[in-house]
Amino acid sequence: MKNKWKKVICFLPLAVFALLEVSPLLFLLAGTFMGDQEIMEQIAPVLGQAEGYASWRLIPQYPTGKNIAGLLFNSPEFFQMFWNSVKITVGILAGQLVFGMPAAWGLARYSFRGKKIIYMLYIIMMMMPFQVTMLSEYLVLDQLNLLDTSAAVILPGMFSTFSVFIMYRFFCGIPESVSEAARIDGAGEWQIFLRIGIPLGASGIISAMVLSFLECWSMIEQSMTFLETKSLWPFSMFMPEINSSNAGLSLCASFVALLPALFVFMSGQDYLEQGIAYSAGGTDSG
Repeated sequence: MKNKWKKVICFLPLAVFALLEVSPLLFLLAGTFMGDQEIMEQIAPVLGQAEGYASWRLIPQYPTGKNIAGLLFNSPEFFQMFWNSVKITVGILAGQLVFGMPAAWGLARYSFRGKKIIYMLYIIMMMMPFQVTMLSEYLVLDQLNLLDTSAAVILPGMFSTFSVFIMYRFFCGIPESVSEAARIDGAGEWQIFLRIGIPLGASGIISAMVLSFLECWSMIEQSMTFLETKSLWPFSMFMPEINSSNAGLSLCASFVALLPALFVFMSGQDYLEQGIAYSAGGTDSG
């Protein structure tokens, strides 16, 4: 009985914190099915249109599907920006696979002069926020005549150092004896990479892709800096276009934007946990 109460005491605070964590998602879900008038009645104090405190209902008083219908049928820019986000995200992830995997494998499996310096440069670049590298990226893209094109967002993202770091940690965990056995059997270096490195490091690769997807899907600063033409904007740029006069549509759009990220997160949760554990295992270059 005493152990049971201990479990309850430990469980309750965790349940409260878990509910607080998911509360924004619940608010968005409820707001998706609320009318504009009902929403404004509750958040009017926040907008300075009424006195008192804002409130919120988890269950709409007058449920409606008007916001979903309006987003799907009366917002043509929604589909365009949505597919722009898909194109940008897929392009970045594909580039990280093509360039990031060989880079991570080379750093993890081979010894060469300057390896530690290159690895430290990767770590430094990984810690730099976009605001630090924004000007240099802008100047390079301008010289390449890529500004105001989708490539202006895709190209810098393809060479993300964070995905290389995650994959590097997993590749380091592959026993060297496996590679040596493959060499004895006559396998070349590319064969070892393709047939041994990628299958055994699949968890790290998927983990890196999940983390990169979550970052790319919601990126906004890169698009605001490098893109001027509205038809090229990703879905994350669709949000600022919505104001308080159509608050229901705003909440609905925000909820829809979360769904792909939520699906990818839930699908790759196990790999993501492994990636976080490996990335916390140290930053040595071996």
